[in-house]
Amino acid sequence: MEKVGIGIVGLGNISGAYLKAARGFPILDIRAVADLNPEAAAARAAEYGLKAVPLEAIFTDPAIDIILNLTIPRAHVEVGLRAIAAGKHVYSEKPLGIEFAQGQQLVVAARAKGLRVGSAPDTFLGGAHQTARQLIDQGAIGKPVGGTAYFMCPGHERWHPNPAFYYDVGGGPMLDMGPYYITDLVNLLGPVARVAGLATTPQPTRTITAKERLGEVIPVHVPTHVSGLLQFRNGAAVQITMSFDVAGHKHVPLELYGTEGTLIVPDPNYFGGQIESLKKGGEWVNEVTDMPYADGNYRSIGLADMAHAIRANRPHRANGDLALHVLEVMEAIGRASDAGRTIDITTTVERPAPLSDSLVDGRLG
Repeated sequence: MEKVGIGIVGLGNISGAYLKAARGFPILDIRAVADLNPEAAAARAAEYGLKAVPLEAIFTDPAIDIILNLTIPRAHVEVGLRAIAAGKHVYSEKPLGIEFAQGQQLVVAARAKGLRVGSAPDTFLGGAHQTARQLIDQGAIGKPVGGTAYFMCPGHERWHPNPAFYYDVGGGPMLDMGPYYITDLVNLLGPVARVAGLATTPQPTRTITAKERLGEVIPVHVPTHVSGLLQFRNGAAVQITMSFDVAGHKHVPLELYGTEGTLIVPDPNYFGGQIESLKKGGEWVNEVTDMPYADGNYRSIGLADMAHAIRANRPHRANGDLALHVLEVMEAIGRASDAGRTIDITTTVERPAPLSDSLVDGRLG
């Protein structure tokens, strides 16, 4: 199949994972990289044998079909709109935007020009999560009833060399980690109908302990402990907590409960992991993951699926409508907290097709 030209904007921490994983998807041809900091672009280009270009040039290069947008969250929509204006498809790191209205603007602009929007996370395409999806679809837990979703840690200032944006507008644990959990839940259960929420900010400042800026104090401008209740259109009610204020806990990342059993789904920040199931009245069983992409970090499979979809003229899975729905859910949890009431979700979305529908000899094709 003809390769798809990729131009990368933003060469920060996450770019290395994309560049490594992209090597495993022959359809992706990374033709240029660019960054507001030309030195960062040049360093990454040298590391991976790529071409670094000025930021302006990457949007006008006719050899580039998709702009891979790896900038910070506050710049996602701005860069995405610029790509759309230049006639390029765009695939963004998560979240799609920091506000639902902005994300909606991007999706509408792309649709008007016949272009595609894609967005991380794509971890729901990992073998473990696709196997969990298959088990649910086969009725392994019966009718879904509820579940729990937890990401809780002491904060990213412990390890990140430049953590201030996690605590600024557009940051916080819900926008940072929520996309992994809510996207996987939509993959497993379908769209969300309404939410309730509570959001708090226990600490007004954070002290960086990462060695690069050790001891520096940064202000906190966003809630850092956010709890919500998601009611899905299928009736299931799932509790979710995303926090940068918890020293440690013993909750598993995702548990799903049904009328006939329970399913333990591994961390949706990863592609693999152990799935456990329990039938009513039975014992816990370790499920075998029989899908590909469970044995490594495939953080570009969503982009590759989008590239294949463009060539085959089919829908892609990590799409703008899915990301927009997830963004609305995350924002609505905060609005529900502020208003002290449940909030109805205005968007809906189809569950992405199982990855098995596009596998050729067991691999994405």
